[in-house]
Amino acid sequence: MKKSTMPLIGQKEMPTARIEGKRLFSFCVTLLAAWGIFSLLPDSFPWTARMMTSIVVGGVILWALEPVPLGLTSILIIVTMLLFDVVPMDVAFSGFSSPAVFLIIAGMMLAQAVNQTNLVKRGAYYILSKWGGTSKGILAGLLLINQIQAFFIPATAVRTTLTLPIALMLLELLKMQENHNLRKLILLGMAFGGNISGTAIMTAAIGNILTVELVNRYLGMKISYFEWLLYAFPIWILLIPATWFLLVKMYPLEPSAQSFPQLKREMENKLQALGKLQKTEKKCLFIIVATVLLWMTEPLHGLHPSVTAFVGVALMAFPVIGFTTWEHVVKINFNTVLLLGTTLSMGYALNESGATDLLGEIFSASWIGPILQNPLYAVIFVVVVAQIFHLAISNVSTSVVTLLPIVIGLSRKFGVDPFLLCFVAGLTSLHGYILVVETMPNLIVHSTGLIEQKDFIRPGIYMTLLTMFVTVFVALTWWRWIGLL
Repeated sequence: MKKSTMPLIGQKEMPTARIEGKRLFSFCVTLLAAWGIFSLLPDSFPWTARMMTSIVVGGVILWALEPVPLGLTSILIIVTMLLFDVVPMDVAFSGFSSPAVFLIIAGMMLAQAVNQTNLVKRGAYYILSKWGGTSKGILAGLLLINQIQAFFIPATAVRTTLTLPIALMLLELLKMQENHNLRKLILLGMAFGGNISGTAIMTAAIGNILTVELVNRYLGMKISYFEWLLYAFPIWILLIPATWFLLVKMYPLEPSAQSFPQLKREMENKLQALGKLQKTEKKCLFIIVATVLLWMTEPLHGLHPSVTAFVGVALMAFPVIGFTTWEHVVKINFNTVLLLGTTLSMGYALNESGATDLLGEIFSASWIGPILQNPLYAVIFVVVVAQIFHLAISNVSTSVVTLLPIVIGLSRKFGVDPFLLCFVAGLTSLHGYILVVETMPNLIVHSTGLIEQKDFIRPGIYMTLLTMFVTVFVALTWWRWIGLL
């Protein structure tokens, strides 16, 4: 996963020789794993399927260990597929022609434009001026800020990067950086809140976009913005207060560290200093609301979310109408674009090469059939497998693009409708709490140097169990009521 560029507090720069040694080790592990997978797969399977599976394994390891930037690894994967003639060129590059790639490009452009205004700061200061007088209120406010941003900023990494400075400012203003529980409460709230924020909004997480695209490509079924919201909204709404309650209970504070009237006044002063809503903010707000409404009404007008997102981008950068410059809007992270395009190409190549059916054969066992043929048991099974899978593959995108073909292969093997299982697998893959490298919010928060990997483990395990329980509960109730289960 991409490391945050935020300076690590209290950490020394790693020596060059050590960095080169880690890179060499990573490449050796990758080559051995890829060769091992290729050698262990039965000769009866097609050569292209065996080769594609080994390329996926190698790519996943490189993305996890990151000896080179994510974008460079993505290019290496595409080149390897073509050099070994695993799939035709049109399949190898097909991911980059997907509307999903253009949706994330437009989303990053929208985020760049929004960041040119004070809307995010204004919203954060307003919420904290109301609730920032207590530690519980601060946690609730930070969780809420992340969720609101999900409607108009499409990447969890961008949302966390925009909001984290506010959390760090709070710790500095409170002058309680040595207060272990308060620091954990705020920083874990930022990380977990970022992970949760992508749950119900289809455009709010790359994992969602990948799931929708792969389901459309593999199964010929389209999930609209509104349908994703309909299916996942209860999980999202339940996880927000549940996360707040869990962290408050896990990190109790002394009475003297629970009330901060001075912080509330400081937020009021900062909000007042921003003044009235500026013209640029009004324009931005209007365009954002219009874009979100177009996303929600997709079944009525039939426009793909990428189209409406680009309409929003064009309006934001258009002379007179807009409020920002095109030169600023196009400053996006192409590592993310290359990652998304390559993961989609990998998914298509897995299907084209026959590796999807191969994976279904490998992971199928006689006892799995009866489980998958019971919808509720199938949901529980996929939720558990997805969480375990996420721990092994420390990247949401690669977890989704690797797990969905396995789920589809198993569904075909046992004659089960794969749609529900793919949706559950994709949704569950968003929620990684135990390891720092599982999600970008975890990684960005950890990069501050104010929290360690060990601080994620116990609350992360509880959050994982909580997420699994909430998903199964919603499956038993809401999904049955609306006919999804």
